[in-house]
Amino acid sequence: MFIDVIKEKKSLFDTSAQTVLRQQQNRERQVVLMNGNLVVNVRTESSGICANVYQNGVRGFSSIAECSNEAAEKVLRAATENAALLKSRLGHPKPALATTPQGIAVPYRLIEDATQKQIVELCKKVDAYITEHYKDLVSRLVVYREDSMEKYIYTSDANDGHISYPRCMMYIGMTKTTKEGQPVEVFGVVSVSAGLEKAFSDFEVIRKELEKTYKQVSDKAEGVYANAGYKTVILHPDVAGMIAHEAVGHTVEADLVRGGSVAGPYLNKQVASELVNITDFAHTAFGNDIGIPVYLDDEGIIAKDAVLVENGILKGYMHNRESADFYGVEPTGNARGWAFSDEPIIRMRNTMVLPGKDKLEDMIASVEDGYYLTSTGNGQADLTGEFMFGITMGYEIKNGKLGKAILDTTVSGVAFEMLKTVDMVSDELVVNAAGTCGKKQRMSVSMGGPALKCKLMIGGR
Repeated sequence: MFIDVIKEKKSLFDTSAQTVLRQQQNRERQVVLMNGNLVVNVRTESSGICANVYQNGVRGFSSIAECSNEAAEKVLRAATENAALLKSRLGHPKPALATTPQGIAVPYRLIEDATQKQIVELCKKVDAYITEHYKDLVSRLVVYREDSMEKYIYTSDANDGHISYPRCMMYIGMTKTTKEGQPVEVFGVVSVSAGLEKAFSDFEVIRKELEKTYKQVSDKAEGVYANAGYKTVILHPDVAGMIAHEAVGHTVEADLVRGGSVAGPYLNKQVASELVNITDFAHTAFGNDIGIPVYLDDEGIIAKDAVLVENGILKGYMHNRESADFYGVEPTGNARGWAFSDEPIIRMRNTMVLPGKDKLEDMIASVEDGYYLTSTGNGQADLTGEFMFGITMGYEIKNGKLGKAILDTTVSGVAFEMLKTVDMVSDELVVNAAGTCGKKQRMSVSMGGPALKCKLMIGGR
């Protein structure tokens, strides 16, 4: 049990500054079976305390890899001294940050810690099922990964809370060969914001993903290369969500907007088709918990949805307290730090394209010559909104019907230009809670949305 040792230290806060004291523990578990052989079996925990002190426009930060009363006092003293030092060098002091809404009951989600033996046994069960049912594979990979975190947060002028983010994921890799003997692989994933027992107590959840992954790798083994060019495509929700996160989401994080992202001049202007709506949800969407629920951020701010694009209009950014002050708006609760030693920065939470009214089958039927892109691998985007992603699974669309699978390729474009070509949006929301964002530090995120019909550049052989 992760015991709170910092609560009583609020009495030591400097009354002339705005202070956040955070105690945090990260728990990571990983097991990897490659062709039935146990090649990774890792179990780690890290914990510590940090203090973040804001005074007259500057911040003092300090952290220590220890959880004790003495450690809390040390980081408070060091962070306060750091802020005072920076303040003495500041020519034009700034006022305190604006006051924030207070009073919130934060739902606490218990982190149920499975033993390493339980994790290994689950992976062996999955591997045995693959071996029994899919005998023509040339290689198989089973990966279990968990990256849960728990935090106690105490503030001078915001909200206190005990928060947790349990999360575990099961990745399945399958490899077959083409008629020419070339290997092709496909990865499936099941991700849940819960511990192992709650997430995978029903093996049917994993079995369905295994079945889907095997069908895709079998299709891909008979696949063809895409024809390069500017094409009409339908993006599966996983691909649409990735583009929403990488090519749109980062451009509308307020710290990056201040740094010169393309979104700066486009506030309240048309950046997408009127069918496109994008929101960074805090914790709930359409009446249900979504992805990685964040009720309170690491500054003690009550998290609320950040509406980014509404009917194609860029409506706002994601904020922490400081950026919200700069733009004259309310903070959205997007400040999070990955580890106790990380200062919280503006991070996405659950960035989703909202569903529309179209049926996927009608979208496919509307395409004479194009592609249905279902899975993306590694990719990159920059603050101009320009992106390039690897496509690891997809299908031809010929005369309104799905054709052969396609082999690995790439797609590229500029997000705000590509989104203006969207003319159909499916009515189903698919959420992928397995995301890990790498902005300066790691962070667990989720992304997703409906399927989108649009135009973009696709690579060939």
